[in-house]
Amino acid sequence: MTPKEQGIKYCTECGEPIRRNAEICPKCGVRQYPNRNRLAAALLAFFLGGFGIHKFYLGKAGWGIVYLLLCWTFIPGLIGIVESIFLFLMSDQEFDVKYNCDR
Repeated sequence: MTPKEQGIKYCTECGEPIRRNAEICPKCGVRQYPNRNRLAAALLAFFLGGFGIHKFYLGKAGWGIVYLLLCWTFIPGLIGIVESIFLFLMSDQEFDVKYNCDR
């Protein structure tokens, strides 16, 4: 069974396994922020990727601004579709490590 199926996530500070709905890590006492959702990010990339909305959602505001500035070229739209495919194919654990442990 995967950690998600067991109701477990990892602390963003110390990396210890904790309950998925825990607000504060019992080991280090650091507040846990709501996790980003892989499916939501993939859908945002597919439908609104040309405007960089998925980049803002994933905490990459700098890239989101670049996408907004270049949205008239349609290049960010094509890249957004490719990124949505990568996000759909990415495992939940890979997504958590890449996008949910950076706060």
